[in-house]
Amino acid sequence: MFVQVETHPTTSLYERVGGEPFFTRLVERFYAGVQDDPVLRPLYPTDLRPSIRHLALFLGQYWGGPHTYNAERGHPRLRMRHVRFAIGQRERDAWMGHMRAALAASDASAADAEAMLTYLEMAATSMMNQPPSAD
Repeated sequence: MFVQVETHPTTSLYERVGGEPFFTRLVERFYAGVQDDPVLRPLYPTDLRPSIRHLALFLGQYWGGPHTYNAERGHPRLRMRHVRFAIGQRERDAWMGHMRAALAASDASAADAEAMLTYLEMAATSMMNQPPSAD
């Protein structure tokens, strides 16, 4: 007796969400919120386009896409790249608020959005370099 087993190739989150266009749209929505945020905007350069590109490339690469970020910028070294900015709970929470909103407006499945949020929460927390405020 011959049994045919149907297999499905494992796909990365990058592939499941639609690749580079998904991450570009996600990051553009995120930075639309940052653009007018009084807490976060001072941390960014006047021209947000390079920041948009860098974050979209980083997230795409992290989730299984091409290694363009590493090819152009080297190892991510997130803490090293962000150490010059004062990042406390307030900045972390503002950043996550905009990212949550950007993900909520995306067409990612609930499971993929949850996976991204879990990682982003951890990454945002690891960027904190300021002690808790006394207020």
